[in-house]
Amino acid sequence: MIPEALLITYNTTVKVFEKDELIFSEGDFAKNYYQVKSGIVKMNNFNDDAKEFIQGVFYKQQSFGEPPLFIDVKYPANATAIETSSVYILPKEKFYELLDNNKNVHFKITENLAKRLYYKAIIASEISSQEPSHRILRFFDYLKHDVYHQEEKFSLKINYTRQQISDILGLRVETVIRTIKQLENKGEVKIIKRKVYR
Repeated sequence: MIPEALLITYNTTVKVFEKDELIFSEGDFAKNYYQVKSGIVKMNNFNDDAKEFIQGVFYKQQSFGEPPLFIDVKYPANATAIETSSVYILPKEKFYELLDNNKNVHFKITENLAKRLYYKAIIASEISSQEPSHRILRFFDYLKHDVYHQEEKFSLKINYTRQQISDILGLRVETVIRTIKQLENKGEVKIIKRKVYR
């Protein structure tokens, strides 16, 4: 997202979060810009039955938690390290200063937020009306084409567990496992050493 060299010039700090460590909590006010330096971070909520719903998963060079930073509201979800992760943390005032001085970065962040809104609208539609196989392929294709910009068949390794896919798409994990196997039999995905490729 924001080039690392540029973040460093604005005196950003780097903090290491251990696996399952909370970065911020649902209900906290947004005070910082966060960007993954290494590792994996998820944003999630839990419903009244303690079922997890994953809002998003973020990898190296991806930012997370920006919308509340722009509109002075509380976070609608938690952010947690899925594995040991290093995260750039830039205070809100410095973040605004960086955007004021780098309009191209401001545009890229706006574009990224628009893509996330589009994705959430697509996923909401898929969850409410489509079969599991359609939901899963739509999610994989969003990652492949819109996030990682890949076109070659089976070029994208899906870095999500079956449980994470089920939490994102509102499916039972057993349904995800069964459906992915069916998709492999149809030639839509490939499974190599338990990893899924699209």
